[in-house]
Amino acid sequence: MTTVRNRRRTIAAALGLLVTLGASACSTGQQSSNASGDTAKVTGKISITYLQKQGDQQYFIDEAAGAKAKAASLGVDLKVVNLGNDANQTVNDVQAAIAQKSNGLIIVVPDPAVGPQVVQTAKDAKVALLTSDDQVCATGPAPASCDKSNLVPRIGFSGQQMGTEVGKRAAQEFQKAGWTAADTRTISAWKQDVTVCGDRVKAAKDAFGQAVQGVQNIDVATDNTPTGAQDKIAATLTANPGVKHWVIWGCNDENVQGGVTATENAGISPDNVIGVGLGAYLACKDWGSGKPSGMKAALFINGSDVGALSVQTMVDKLKDGKDFPQESFAPTQMVDASTWQSAGVKCS
Repeated sequence: MTTVRNRRRTIAAALGLLVTLGASACSTGQQSSNASGDTAKVTGKISITYLQKQGDQQYFIDEAAGAKAKAASLGVDLKVVNLGNDANQTVNDVQAAIAQKSNGLIIVVPDPAVGPQVVQTAKDAKVALLTSDDQVCATGPAPASCDKSNLVPRIGFSGQQMGTEVGKRAAQEFQKAGWTAADTRTISAWKQDVTVCGDRVKAAKDAFGQAVQGVQNIDVATDNTPTGAQDKIAATLTANPGVKHWVIWGCNDENVQGGVTATENAGISPDNVIGVGLGAYLACKDWGSGKPSGMKAALFINGSDVGALSVQTMVDKLKDGKDFPQESFAPTQMVDASTWQSAGVKCS
């Protein structure tokens, strides 16, 4: 009896060991797959969700329209979600898109701090993730301090290239106006935790500085909205009563429009203001009014091009297994009061 019991114990122990080893192997395999973030090719109908911050802004309206048109031409199901400015809602909407069986997610986050959670959520679900416009870091809340290998692939515009064009045009307008450096200030306005904004503003400063020496710059932290920029720049104008001429650029049209409005409210003549926008969708409202404006030019960035390119890039990944490019850029064009209509700018 003792021998039989011992044999039974030995067999049970061996079976237990096999079960444990099998469970470990399965667990290890799943963790490895999740960690890699690999996504399989989709052989049937492709479903994509495009999640955008500030979806009621003209640029993002155009972006959504471009994405929808491209998806229709490719026979792809596309859902567009407006995240507004709610970072807390972002992860919930990402989870909802995954629950609705989206094969791929394209996202413009309201706040880069939610980036790591968004990335992990998509990775756990083995859903392809692509960003447009703003950068997202997989390992931390600040893309500016993120190792490039941890930045999520992005479709958009080159911040450096855009900022350079803005700075060059601002310098040309300054030289044309015949102002002196002593009684002029430049204002750089942007939301300072958004990496692409920092890239744009730095490049604008550098380009302007290469062409014009001696003009003091004032950095103004904003929330990237017209009213937010207007309030902060109004305070800057009040704090610098001896300045006669102002040159304003920023991350987007909202910052520059807010700055131009602040100068108007302060009684500063449009002849003493050079605003160079980035987007042109707000700048063109000033030009369309026919009234003198401090908004002298703007870089036209066509959101439709970014939306279309984002969808095409995602489909290439899901259908053909083509790797995402780390970054891919759409073209830009400088416009002003005499050229914005022929360039196809839509005013918001």
